[in-house]
Amino acid sequence: MTSLTDTDFVPMRLGKVVAVSTEDRTSFCVVLEGVADGTRLPISIGETEGLYLSATLTGVQFGRPMSPQFAAELLRALGGRVRQLRIDRLVDVRGGTAYGSTVEVEGPSGVALVDARPSDALNLVALVPAPILVAHEVLADAHARLEGDSPDALLLRRAMEAEQTTIHRQSSDP
Repeated sequence: MTSLTDTDFVPMRLGKVVAVSTEDRTSFCVVLEGVADGTRLPISIGETEGLYLSATLTGVQFGRPMSPQFAAELLRALGGRVRQLRIDRLVDVRGGTAYGSTVEVEGPSGVALVDARPSDALNLVALVPAPILVAHEVLADAHARLEGDSPDALLLRRAMEAEQTTIHRQSSDP
């Protein structure tokens, strides 16, 4: 279902999750890709969220459900579904900005809009597929973040070129 506000958004899909290292840190980024064009959006995410998302995208399964699997199963058990994920705004955080997202959920009680970090919402839609829509304002901000020679800009540009990170589970065999 398309709403009137969907024209303010660019349809995207999960591209890859990468771990990129600098001299002093390793960071995880998810890169979204435009459905209809070559638009790409790198988003820095936390290590745990990056590991979970990378595992899902590469087919690695854990012996027990992790938080995203639990959330997906809980949603299903309650008779709900994700109608869409919108990465729809800039959020002030610790002297900078991050991206905010809204997950549109439909269930027996109707439709609800749930605020989420993009990393959590993307982990969910990797398990229960739904359209990913990104606001033009977010794409403009991402483009600006890629400019220049700051450590963050260099890291984001490296993330766009890096290969999908693969998670390997250690065997419990001696």
